[in-house]
Amino acid sequence: MDLFKELQWRGMVYDATEGTEDMLAKERVTCYIGFDPTASSLHVGSLLPIMALARLQRHGHSPIALVGGGTGMIGDPSGKSHERTLLSIDEIDANARGMRAQLERFLEFAAAPNAARMMNNADWLRTVGLLEFLRDTGKHFSVSVMMSKESVKRRLESGISFTEFSYQLLQAHDFLHLHRTVGCTLQMGGSDQWGNIVAGCDLIRKVEGGKAHGLVLPLVTTSAGTKFGKTEAGTVWLDASRTSERDFYQFWFNTDDRDVIKYLKFFTWLTQDDIAALEAAMQREPSARTPQRRLAEEVTRAVHGDGALSTVQQDAALRFGGVATAESLQQVTPVASIARARFSTGVAATELVLSAGLAKSKSEAFRLIEQGGVAINDVAISDPRALVSIEQALGNRFKVSKGKRGVAVVEIAE
Repeated sequence: MDLFKELQWRGMVYDATEGTEDMLAKERVTCYIGFDPTASSLHVGSLLPIMALARLQRHGHSPIALVGGGTGMIGDPSGKSHERTLLSIDEIDANARGMRAQLERFLEFAAAPNAARMMNNADWLRTVGLLEFLRDTGKHFSVSVMMSKESVKRRLESGISFTEFSYQLLQAHDFLHLHRTVGCTLQMGGSDQWGNIVAGCDLIRKVEGGKAHGLVLPLVTTSAGTKFGKTEAGTVWLDASRTSERDFYQFWFNTDDRDVIKYLKFFTWLTQDDIAALEAAMQREPSARTPQRRLAEEVTRAVHGDGALSTVQQDAALRFGGVATAESLQQVTPVASIARARFSTGVAATELVLSAGLAKSKSEAFRLIEQGGVAINDVAISDPRALVSIEQALGNRFKVSKGKRGVAVVEIAE
């Protein structure tokens, strides 16, 4: 299957300029997508464009991840009801630096001859002069056409500043700059970017007499009508310090049956046959949530790696896998150990809770046990002065639980 047809099968083509499919089939294309550096991490809403770049690279094309270090100082009005809070140059630069490691999980920056590149439009936008920009770029834009763009029309009643109004000129200028300097002929983005992308294609045609194309991806939605990438706890980030690997995995595992096949096509490398088999499994036994589990595994592995996925799976097995056994605890990496000799007179239950990292102090562990919030090997304990004997171990390990979410394994060290 060629690239464009694969993107269509995966539901990733919302619209494209005429000739895009033919160009991708016949040429080695340099393509870019812009990423807004308004936070220290990308979020799951960035995954579809990242996957689009990665799919292009696997088909031999050259991807560019363009960090909006310059345009990020303005703010894109597309899809926004209010003007963004403007960030300082230092904040934007720090956020841009945080994106590279996340992009490296998907894009090969060292592969020849189509290595991915990460560029920053601050390198040219922060130095361009106002008069030069108005003369060389601004003169090619009609104000009436700019005001007809959907992203602008939606903001006219509530108000849009000239700063945001000018954003589409800057984005078009980016496309022109990349066309001139690295031969970029394709820009991709979300469907709300269509007007800005077409404006860049038009600018290249007017200034350079060249051809450029645009392809826009659908905005990811949920069948439940909630915003994709949001939970009760807030945004789901790719950075584990902002969204834990466990919560990240659970976000995908919680996917609605109505959305899971679509998300498998969007966010994984699974083939048509793989996804058809998962869809059939869901129809046979919906309660097993087989497609959701595979989706969570594939995306967690892609974003956080095999080690993180293994840890999350071990944690899930502990929390949801039924009563602990010596065999099941051997599959889990212990978080701490206590010397066997210490058990000669018994180890305080509070010490087990502390060793498991489920309390920050002995007094907190005492209160948790007293309130009935602790279990050892799935047996609730209520006496904070209780001693745990070696005979209570399952093999050489203890499962220590705090409520429904906190679980860890402590090992007996020889």
